[in-house]
Amino acid sequence: MSCSITLKNISYKNENRQLFSNVSLNVGHEEKVAVVGANGAGKSTLLKIIAGLQYSYNGELELFHNKISSKKEYKEFRSDVGYLPQDVNDYFLCPVVIEDVMFNLRAKGIKKEEAYHKAVLMLEELGISHLKNRVIYELSGGEQKIVALAGILITKPKILLLDEPTNALDSNAEEKIINILNSIKKSMIIVSHHKSFIEKLAPSVYKLNENGLEKI
Repeated sequence: MSCSITLKNISYKNENRQLFSNVSLNVGHEEKVAVVGANGAGKSTLLKIIAGLQYSYNGELELFHNKISSKKEYKEFRSDVGYLPQDVNDYFLCPVVIEDVMFNLRAKGIKKEEAYHKAVLMLEELGISHLKNRVIYELSGGEQKIVALAGILITKPKILLLDEPTNALDSNAEEKIINILNSIKKSMIIVSHHKSFIEKLAPSVYKLNENGLEKI
């Protein structure tokens, strides 16, 4: 199986303590993997390392069998990795749904009419066409998560990194996100503490602790 992500003995220490050591993991093509662990174990930090947002670590990160050691080396693969943070509010760049979903395409130089058409199709695919002209900050938490996901998926990444995608959502919103993610054929690493959510989505589950990842 071709690996999308390979971690080799990744260790991270913040200003106070060693969060984790010797984290090794292979995530295959279109494989869905969940990472669980106690609060403060470093799950979000691990995702940020894989997303190219945190470079002060020891060990090796490989994307598609290419070793990544710097921002410059990561740049080639930036568009292949979609990162959904735990709190999406700070990541919206436009106030209106359709404009925000279009944004990444426009940033790549795609003409406005084409970007708009693709954004409309993405909203339809995720079942949120009715939100097209809504102000993002007036949406529910579940709606905001799906809009943020639309803005990521429209660029067609090969890897999704999802940090607590159902945190603070009601059961209906959670079920909708489960259905969306189950329909997507991409490599995924999902951080979550919701057992029922993980069981419906990820066949492989790992627990993060200070000594690495343990398959459970």
